[in-house]
Amino acid sequence: MKTNKFFNNLGLAMRAGKVVTGEEFVIDSVRGGSAKLVIVAEDASQGTLKKVSDKCNTYQVPLLQFGDRTQLGASIGKEARVVIAVTDAGFARMLMDQP
Repeated sequence: MKTNKFFNNLGLAMRAGKVVTGEEFVIDSVRGGSAKLVIVAEDASQGTLKKVSDKCNTYQVPLLQFGDRTQLGASIGKEARVVIAVTDAGFARMLMDQP
């Protein structure tokens, strides 16, 4: 149940225009301060995970490893996605606080 609700809310954030996808765009949003939550697919490569998590630690942005690349992409209506940033604090809180 948690998985379905998480992906539904992520899709809602995408429709609201509060999602950034793609490794470089996500890192730019973390550097720029607009990213409130970064989601990395569980099947991401170790290099991608390290690069993104180091950047999130430096800029104190919460990182969540959840789902696989196909699920993340499908939830936002796109092809497979490995890294996603949520740029709205309300959506970020909603995604992190789900029971």
